Amino acid sequence: MNLHQKCLLYRSCVLLITLYGFQLWYYNIVPLSYPLKMLGKIQRRAAIWILGAFKTSPSFGIEAIVGLISINLHLQKLSERLQLQVHTLLSSHILQSLMEPGSNSSLNKHQLSLGALTQCQCELINEPLVDMNNCFNEVFPSFVSLHSEFSSGCRVIDIFSSQFSFHLSSKHKDDNFKAHIQQLDNLAIKSSSIPLHALIITDASIKNNIATSISHIHIHNKPITKTLHHAVNIMSTEAELFVIRCGINQATNSNDVSKIIIFTDFIYTAKKIFDLTFHPFQSHTASILNELQSFFSHHQENVIEFWECSSHSNWPLHKAVYKKTKSFSTIPLLSCKLFWNFSKKKKRDDITNRWRMIFQASDLKRKHFLNLINSDNNIIKPSYIKGGL
Repeated sequence: MNLHQKCLLYRSCVLLITLYGFQLWYYNIVPLSYPLKMLGKIQRRAAIWILGAFKTSPSFGIEAIVGLISINLHLQKLSERLQLQVHTLLSSHILQSLMEPGSNSSLNKHQLSLGALTQCQCELINEPLVDMNNCFNEVFPSFVSLHSEFSSGCRVIDIFSSQFSFHLSSKHKDDNFKAHIQQLDNLAIKSSSIPLHALIITDASIKNNIATSISHIHIHNKPITKTLHHAVNIMSTEAELFVIRCGINQATNSNDVSKIIIFTDFIYTAKKIFDLTFHPFQSHTASILNELQSFFSHHQENVIEFWECSSHSNWPLHKAVYKKTKSFSTIPLLSCKLFWNFSKKKKRDDITNRWRMIFQASDLKRKHFLNLINSDNNIIKPSYIKGGL
């Protein structure tokens, strides 16, 4: 086996078996020196085996070369992800009822919930539940798996499967791509002369953790409806779904519209609307599906089409929206909750940055460890993507 295969074997088999049930002993202020020492020895042996290094090689250095993050940081990452998983549970789950009332006041709390305990009693509890409760209010709830729009027999994808469609562009062949752009032109010209059609052009971008979402809605003999929204601490998928959601809401409020055509660079994000699997964007998709259900039920000829329009195509209508999303530069004034997906990414990035900082400042890699240089003459930082440095 080569280096990458050995590393994959360790991560996908050995590490998973070794850390199985780690939440039973890794939480709060429990002493961890002995288990971390044992796990550190296991990872050191694995790093030496993967790299084929000498047994006297420094652990910190060979782990960085192989791409194995320090075991204590890896456990911290897993623990923080476990704390996020409570948000994926149903509102009727027992763990939800054990949280403090401030986290979800609409639920009936258990008599032994953390909110019913005194401060002294809470300090005596050393369990993962306390860690979950401490970060519960930091994340915006986005899972609504029991929403009526996802119920069998009531789903848009079952009842109105013929009233929505997706049209993707071919980016590999120039002739097909040009033909697709010509289709967009013809569609825009034709729809602009039909009063029953609504054209929605959407785009979103993120700068400094601030998302800017813009949509332009064109309806015959009506002024262009322009919407602009800013949001912080979200991923691009949430921003893209939100702007599509706003555009559909504006179009469906017009009683004389029978066909909605959406031009977007995020066609695969738009497909999430009809994705019935469990995902962290259900709050957006449930709202969009509710709007579409009312729209399709109003008349059997009402339809919606999603057309892919890449920002690199420089199609005039989409280019105008794309430029505006890139031109805004705002500063958040107030702190707010994080979306689930963004919180997961942020915690992962914090752990990686901490590992890199410790690696650069620590003497554990020994003074003879050579810093590797990339093509720009910058020191390569540790990474566990694709097997390390």
